[in-house]
Amino acid sequence: MELKDPVYLDYNATTPIDPRVAEAMGPCLGEVFGNPSSSHAYGRRARRAVEEARQQVAALLGCEASEVVFTSGGTESNNMALLGVARALASKGRHVVTSSIEHPAVLEPCLALLEDGFDVTFVPVDGYGRVDPDDILRALRPDTILVSLMHSNNEVGTLQPVAELAGPLRERGILFHTDAAQSVGKVPTRVADLGVDLLTVAGHKLYAPKGVGALYVRSGTPMDRVLYGAGQEGGRRPGTENVLEIVGLGAAAQCAARDLSREMERLRSLRDRLEAHLLEKVPDARVNGHPRHRLPNTLSISFPGLTSGALLAALPHVAASGGAACHSDGVRVSHVLEAMGLDPEVARGTLRLSVGRFTDRDDVDRAAEAIVCAVGSLKEGSN
Repeated sequence: MELKDPVYLDYNATTPIDPRVAEAMGPCLGEVFGNPSSSHAYGRRARRAVEEARQQVAALLGCEASEVVFTSGGTESNNMALLGVARALASKGRHVVTSSIEHPAVLEPCLALLEDGFDVTFVPVDGYGRVDPDDILRALRPDTILVSLMHSNNEVGTLQPVAELAGPLRERGILFHTDAAQSVGKVPTRVADLGVDLLTVAGHKLYAPKGVGALYVRSGTPMDRVLYGAGQEGGRRPGTENVLEIVGLGAAAQCAARDLSREMERLRSLRDRLEAHLLEKVPDARVNGHPRHRLPNTLSISFPGLTSGALLAALPHVAASGGAACHSDGVRVSHVLEAMGLDPEVARGTLRLSVGRFTDRDDVDRAAEAIVCAVGSLKEGSN
């Protein structure tokens, strides 16, 4: 009997390239090879491809094409936003506010700002991994120049009250950045609705290639350069444009915009089916993250008494992520689950299961059965 590939339930880690995206990229492996900065026909052809992709990303975000800056991915976009704004506004103030559950691509630039003499306030979250907007507002000071709050958490899927905070921050003249790498293409992320000044996009979370992303920068937003070189991307991001992958990101954005509403409901249905099956068969399992304000594709679920490392090792036919990592000094719980106040005994046995565009009901049922069997076997073995 032919063995099936493992069920892929790690779409929050990365997504496969959509065949429509690969098809759009094809010409860039052949005739569209020019440098977009060149004035001859080959360069103009490449420039048209880049600008078409910019329009496609802008359409998904609901912004002007001139407000889209292409980058190498979410990490660079976050660094550009935090470091660029902080440096541009240092004479006005040196205080930044963020949350305790941000991705390292936000937390690490914040730590770099601390080393540069800025102050950073890390606002806590509740047991669902959600920030209280009042806590953000209470953290503001006269010298606060920037708030950075992720749109959704990559581990537990909790959506943050971004739109709720936009008005009060704008009234105070404080710039607002959101890392929407995990949200774009899964839920609506139109910048006018969110009210943000800067928004991060990561291509490989969106069925585009790895190594490409974008940063939305509202027109007029002050931001110093982080990289130095020539004048590409309106002088904000130097370097010859990665035409191949930029075209891929544009095509992925177009696909996401076309399918968003229908895909949201389909993903939610699959995620809920997986969740219901696991909770029915493993009564002491617990779901992490907000019950309503959560990405439609994401399930963080804990199995008390077990470790995620042992679970993943017992699941060769399911590709997923854990909420804790094994180290020589023991099992280290993720900073997100720790910030949520999860009991370490529960947190150590956490799996992140994320469905996606190519997941179907058979995949979910196969994975659920395999997880239930693995949990049962591990519990029997520990008795």
